[in-house]
Parts: sequence; C-alpha cells; structure tokens
Amino acid sequence: MILPITGYGDPVLKKKAVEIEPNFTDLQKLIDDMYSTMYNAEGIGLAAPQVGLSIRLFVVDTKQLENNKKPSFAGIKQVFINPTILSESGEEWKYEEGCLSIPYVRGDVWRQPNIIIRYQNENFEWKEDAFDGMNARVIQHEYDHIEGILFTDKLLPLKKKLISSKLKKINRGEIQVEYPMRFFFGK
Repeated sequence: MILPITGYGDPVLKKKAVEIEPNFTDLQKLIDDMYSTMYNAEGIGLAAPQVGLSIRLFVVDTKQLENNKKPSFAGIKQVFINPTILSESGEEWKYEEGCLSIPYVRGDVWRQPNIIIRYQNENFEWKEDAFDGMNARVIQHEYDHIEGILFTDKLLPLKKKLISSKLKKINRGEIQVEYPMRFFFGK
C-alpha cells in the first residue's frame, strides 16, 4: 500500500524517534508499504517519521543507482531497525541532497564518507556493518530523520534564507507532487 509522505512542517519530522520492539504490530507490512511508498515517489530511502510514525526504522535501496555510478559501485537494499551510528570518518564531501518530505528543494550537505552502524534487521537480529560513499550518505540522511534532523538543518544560512519561501509553501501544502502527501496545519 502506498502511504502518504509527511510534508515539511509536521512536528513528527522534528522528533527523536523511539525504539521499536519485536512485537511491533504488522512490522513486515509496514516495511513493505514503506518500500512501495519510496519506489512510488522515486526515492532511494525512507524513514518511518516520513510516513507519520515516530519510530526508529528506515529502509534504503541504493541498488537503483548502480547504473548511474561508477562500475564499481554496489548498492544496498536494506532495512534498519533501532540503529545507532557508532562512528563517522573520512574527509567530509559535499553532495546535493533532496528529501521526499521536502519536494523541489535541494541543497549541498557535507557528510563524512565512512560510517559504522549497529542496527537490527527485520528479524530483530543485531548487526554491525560499515558503509561508505553514497551508501553511507543515504544511511546518514535517513538516520538523521529518526533523530529529528532534516537535511535543510545542515544547509548554510544563506541557502536556508533562499529556500525559506519554498519551505513555507510546503508547510502550507501549496505544492503539487506525483505522490500522496499529508500536511500538518496545526499551530
């Protein structure tokens, strides 16, 4: 099932998400729905807060990028439950990021190229893996979501000022996108 993606301005996007337990109701259905939602919106990662759930879960599929990157690039398709980034290392590199919750806004974000992350898979088995390059970047972006951080929080002040009117339009739901979205019209 395609879920509506939570738009910029909803408080769920700024909350630190809570851990989930193995008895979480319909977890596999939620994971399947998150992948369907992500693919429908032509994304490569999606965190649970982006579908309105403040839980520590995100999905990533960078295999979709394999043809667009160097021949040596190997993408991943993976579920991350209750993750913790243990370390980030290497010289920061800049890349223009976007976000399904903030359509039509992009900006340069600096991130370190290497990470080590501890997480549970969909069977709640603990794993610890190292990722680099684009895989690390996508994981870092989605991890930020479960920490209540948006890529726009990492932009330079001038860029933030330049995109402020776009962010206000998204917050008011005054955008047209090719995928279902929900907007927060609270105080």
